[in-house]
Amino acid sequence: MKDIFQQHSLTPELTKLSREIFDMSKEYGLDYFPIKFVLVSPKELNGIAAYTGFPVRLNHWTFGMEYEDLHKRYQYGVSKIYELVINTNPVIAYLLNTNALVDQKLVMIHVCGHADFFKHNQWFGKTDRLMIDQMANNSSRVKRLAQKWGEQRIEDFIDICLSIGNLIDPYQDHIKRYYPKSENEDEPNHAISRLKSNDYMDSYINTKEFLNQQKKKQEVEREARKKFPEQPDRDILGFLVEHAPMEQWQKDILGMIREEEYYFAPQRMTKIMNEGWATYIHSKFMTGHLAEDSDIIDYCDSQSRAIAAGQGLNPYRLGLGLYRNIEERWNRGQFGPEWDQCQDMVEKKTWDKKLGLGKEKIFQVRKTHNDLTFIDDFLTPEFCVEEGLFAFQKTPGTNQDTISNDFRKIKNRLLVMLANGGSPVIQIENANYENRGEIYLRHEYAERELDMSKAQDTLKNLFKIWTRPIHLQTIETDDDGKKVADILLTFNGKEHSKATIK
Repeated sequence: MKDIFQQHSLTPELTKLSREIFDMSKEYGLDYFPIKFVLVSPKELNGIAAYTGFPVRLNHWTFGMEYEDLHKRYQYGVSKIYELVINTNPVIAYLLNTNALVDQKLVMIHVCGHADFFKHNQWFGKTDRLMIDQMANNSSRVKRLAQKWGEQRIEDFIDICLSIGNLIDPYQDHIKRYYPKSENEDEPNHAISRLKSNDYMDSYINTKEFLNQQKKKQEVEREARKKFPEQPDRDILGFLVEHAPMEQWQKDILGMIREEEYYFAPQRMTKIMNEGWATYIHSKFMTGHLAEDSDIIDYCDSQSRAIAAGQGLNPYRLGLGLYRNIEERWNRGQFGPEWDQCQDMVEKKTWDKKLGLGKEKIFQVRKTHNDLTFIDDFLTPEFCVEEGLFAFQKTPGTNQDTISNDFRKIKNRLLVMLANGGSPVIQIENANYENRGEIYLRHEYAERELDMSKAQDTLKNLFKIWTRPIHLQTIETDDDGKKVADILLTFNGKEHSKATIK
């Protein structure tokens, strides 16, 4: 690995530039692990991008397909990757050797923003900073397994694992879930809970009806604890690694896929914040004293393309805009009860307490939030108007979309899109459903409908691992998105079925 990086070291000019940028960024307050810049050709960068930034990953045909797509798009001038950075210690960042000097300046300071975010954002706190070595180890292990069990067999199983890769709990390292402890059925500790009372009042307070209710409640709780697993579990991949009837080589591969999914989960959860922070940093420095007069036009051209408004969500634009908005609001004191209670729009427009807390606030925000809380806490109606944000909504009784400028609908659409890192929430309720060793899954709707075709593929692939029927409870909606019924999707190994839950 080290030989590869040494062969692609920076030119003396870029080495000097990188040192100057490091000094500038640290003087501003950025703090990050050491950054290793690697100079690569467009073809090499597309290959690395296909591996999501790592020089080596386990072999699979999807990475080759991704490379072909990226390289063709580059050749035809449709898209171009300027930089690529991965969350490791040291941070590895790739630079295109065809970039103009102004682009290299922009990319280097942009990378410093990413590196600062990786180190300080709490959602990255549990990630493996040596993942580049782990990816290489996974690649070697898979190659050895392929030699022993056959390449086709290994690749077919990796297909299955990748198709269910999002069935993890991205919050498990950050939220401590408290569940009641199981009781030991062999110990006589099942006394019925009684209300405190004096002896002469006990029969009036702890009535026969109350004690019967407590007994039934205790029996229900005891029966629930017999479930397997005892509590609903979102980490379905982890459950399968522990309990599915697989051979050891299959457990090894599924464990590798799960490990990689947890590494990438924080990136999916902070895409807007991460790109917005790096864009905020590079725009501040490039319009400060990093870009020379002769660089400005080229920089503005690159910047305008990066933050352009389009039909979809642009994380660079939204993240940059929100950081700037937060900075301005905290500099002017546009927060707190006094601000919230003010109803005079003219007064609000000229409101300026000259607090100067903007920089401190955005540094704190980049540390503690993810995209979901970032939008929930800081998106405002005024910001939506300034940025021209809108949401599509279906007109009831028709199949047509209309544009809504309603703030609540815009915010809700964004929150639904970002919840759970963009994946539907599915948890395992019971792995011994109806005492038949079948898995029962539940989809938490939260206004995110399942793609039925993908749901069926997921059930089919879960069956291949569990080897028993798989059930998934979800909902069915009408054309207006309103709930019609709870339904149960089932795959029994031969066919799919759907039943209404009454």
